[in-house]
Amino acid sequence: MKRFSFLVLLLAFLAVGCAHRPSPVSSLPQLVMVASDSERIPLKSPGVSVTSGSGSADDKENLADEKEVGEEEAATIADPLEPFNRTMYHFNDKLYFWALRPVAQGYNKVVPEGPRVSVKNFFSNLRFPVRFLSCLLQVDSKGAATELGRFAVNTIWGVGGLLDPSSSKDLNIPKKNADFGQTLGIYGVGQGFYIVWPILGPSTARDSIDIAGDYFLYPVSYISPWYAGLGVRAYEEVNDTSLRIGDYESLKEAAIDPYVALRDAYVQYRQKMVEAARGKPEPPKPGGVGLGEATK
Repeated sequence: MKRFSFLVLLLAFLAVGCAHRPSPVSSLPQLVMVASDSERIPLKSPGVSVTSGSGSADDKENLADEKEVGEEEAATIADPLEPFNRTMYHFNDKLYFWALRPVAQGYNKVVPEGPRVSVKNFFSNLRFPVRFLSCLLQVDSKGAATELGRFAVNTIWGVGGLLDPSSSKDLNIPKKNADFGQTLGIYGVGQGFYIVWPILGPSTARDSIDIAGDYFLYPVSYISPWYAGLGVRAYEEVNDTSLRIGDYESLKEAAIDPYVALRDAYVQYRQKMVEAARGKPEPPKPGGVGLGEATK
């Protein structure tokens, strides 16, 4: 009986973690891959290393320009809750390594990658209302039309969203990554202070407002009875984690202070999302694993 109660509690934790995905992200495996469900955006560090030696005047000028750009792109945020945030970071970290990752690894061995990708496509298609309404609130008619077209194509010809024909070379209808936190940023609302929620992962005061909107616009939230909805959310989280096992581990090992590295990465990523939505040129796509498609 005690084991059953613990399992139910764990499923509830994982389900709550699935409910909020500001960058898509935002649950345990998205602590690092905060852009795991979108185009990954490279994050520049504020400093630029300069090699020794003389070098031409043009080279020095280019290095100075790159340093200035890097300083402009660096994002900082107040962290008055750091003791609490660090505690929550360690809690989420342990929950990931002790519970979520082992289950995802077992699931990974049983279910082939193809079906797992289809499941991810299905849940991504279900989150269409969040992206569509966010585009409307941002007065982005093109983005709203794109999302509507993707949803129609993937639902009808993609077998309810299991397939993603919209991303094929013939159609090439890109997904518009938009959420309510990004929308508030477009209207001038600052990120506020940094906060790490238990289960939900890294966030800000502004992005925390997105939790309610994302919950009420996600169809899975209305599955009845309540424990069936929890089961669906837990399954979604396990499936998503199985597709990116190792990303969080690698980046955590490379960081001197994982808490600071994840905080800075998340804040910079959210800033990039707002800048991209405002019409600023998006940075080039990195070739490898990037920070910020974590954490829906």
